[in-house]
Amino acid sequence: MTHQPPAPDARSRPPTGATRVDYSGAVYGSLLAASVVAGVGTLGSYPRLELVLLLLCTGVVFWAAHVFSRLFGARMAQEPGSREEVRRVCADERPILEAAVPPAVAVAISPLFGLGVEGAAWLALGVALAGQVGWAALAAVRAGASRPLILIASAANLLLGMVIVIFKVALQH
Repeated sequence: MTHQPPAPDARSRPPTGATRVDYSGAVYGSLLAASVVAGVGTLGSYPRLELVLLLLCTGVVFWAAHVFSRLFGARMAQEPGSREEVRRVCADERPILEAAVPPAVAVAISPLFGLGVEGAAWLALGVALAGQVGWAALAAVRAGASRPLILIASAANLLLGMVIVIFKVALQH
């Protein structure tokens, strides 16, 4: 019996024809950013800067974790990947990292709207949730889903986001 390597998952196969973008990482990254904002406790002397850094650093850590798991988790028994494969996996997982940027920008520009730190956190949470729902809808559209399925994907992600909002409200003292 010959040992056959496992078939690559859909995200690790080279694209055929036009490049297809997988938005699941952006949905996940937006939910992650919303969770960070909701779960943040008391910040130090520079709360806006600390929240921006927390959002961006968390995005980088989760992006790196996904890259590591894709490169090494499924390939531990196989030969190491090429530099091209590393670049491709890093690019494939980039939406997780990019999803942290809009909420971080929202926090950074919140003083322009006269918002305090708590208002900045709510603005970032709203931006993250809008991104999450938007990316889910776009992913469904790009997958060729019917309108009812696009609405279901959007509603499901809105519901997940609302759970995060409920946690934020519950965590406030």
